[in-house]
Amino acid sequence: MPASDSVSPPVILGNEPGSFPWSVLAERHPALIQKVRDAFPYGPEQHRALDALLKNCAEGLIEPLPADADDRRQWEEWGTREYAGRSWFDVPWLWAEGYFYRQLLEAVGYFGSGGGEGAWRGIDPFRPFKLAELDAPETDEELAALDDLVSGPEEDQARALLHGSLWGNRADLGFRLSGADEGGEAAGLVADDSEALWSLLRSARPGAGTGAGAVCLVADNAGRELVPDLLLLDHLLTRGYADRAVLHVKPHPYFVSDATTADVVDALRRLIRAPGAAASYGRRLWSALAEGRLVVRAHPFSCAPLPYAAMPGDLREEFASATVTLMKGDLNYRRLVGDRLRPPTTPFADVTAYFPGPVAALRTLKSEVIVGLDALTESALVVAEGERWRTSGTRAVIQVSSGVSAVQVP
Repeated sequence: MPASDSVSPPVILGNEPGSFPWSVLAERHPALIQKVRDAFPYGPEQHRALDALLKNCAEGLIEPLPADADDRRQWEEWGTREYAGRSWFDVPWLWAEGYFYRQLLEAVGYFGSGGGEGAWRGIDPFRPFKLAELDAPETDEELAALDDLVSGPEEDQARALLHGSLWGNRADLGFRLSGADEGGEAAGLVADDSEALWSLLRSARPGAGTGAGAVCLVADNAGRELVPDLLLLDHLLTRGYADRAVLHVKPHPYFVSDATTADVVDALRRLIRAPGAAASYGRRLWSALAEGRLVVRAHPFSCAPLPYAAMPGDLREEFASATVTLMKGDLNYRRLVGDRLRPPTTPFADVTAYFPGPVAALRTLKSEVIVGLDALTESALVVAEGERWRTSGTRAVIQVSSGVSAVQVP
């Protein structure tokens, strides 16, 4: 069930004009509707549905899914039973964002509705944006850098691939499409538990006393972020940090750039057709998929507008069995720690105590939620940037919890 807004600290809403969540609902979502409209030659019925969604987001109240929607009952359990009839701005921001994308898919007929007798069924409305990024010259430059990397020490490779996966999140298309500022100046980590992460991974290598287990990576964005995620997984498999890797993607398009299985295939093909070392990575990953050492998983809960504390039992069991679960990106971070404005110094281990196994967050900061900082770091950031550091995408964290904490923060 949806998180209650009566719990302290309260969940984040989008009803404060000028706030970051408000700007997403009032400005970014309408701009995205226009981008999607222009990206495909949709018919009159899709255009009417997009117009209706635009008007509803700005002026209307949340409406339930159509009666014949296959996932209507699921969404009722996830919140429409409680939130229908309320303003988009007065329900939890995390929920409102997720439901907006579900309604956007409805408008363009992704699930076989919206007219055209299902002609637009399964057509990803964000695919042109994803492919444009994947085929950008910057991707060529990043892949070319692998040629030098493979000849260096293993420790340098590991560090570079981890940081590539982390900072790849700065290519988040959601910011680019809405014209938001990604921030052009690279900045350092504000929390860095990378040694704790490698310690967890080293404990599973041959000779460490235990057999190498599985590593889960919960992906965020496609395009230039998914490529370094795949490169990191290849390194973990080939270097013996894991004998199996599970890559969690979305079962359908979500949040503009979120990765689906189709995006994984596109990324692998992009690697394979690249010159130099990149192609070798791509072929190894392709083989790993065929052999079952790399598994792609698309659990329905990946598109749930809820925190991971509400995850179903089968997902808990899978994460519990992993050596570590790597949570990528901003949305997964919000779902992991809870979409609440806690003090930034709240310990990361405390708010993730519910998680069934070791977990690591690799995240660039693009929303206001943040925990696990020391007081001096927080103070220095506020002095330097005010509150902009929380959302600019120029700061990042690698945060690790190696097990269940004795304290659990609500």
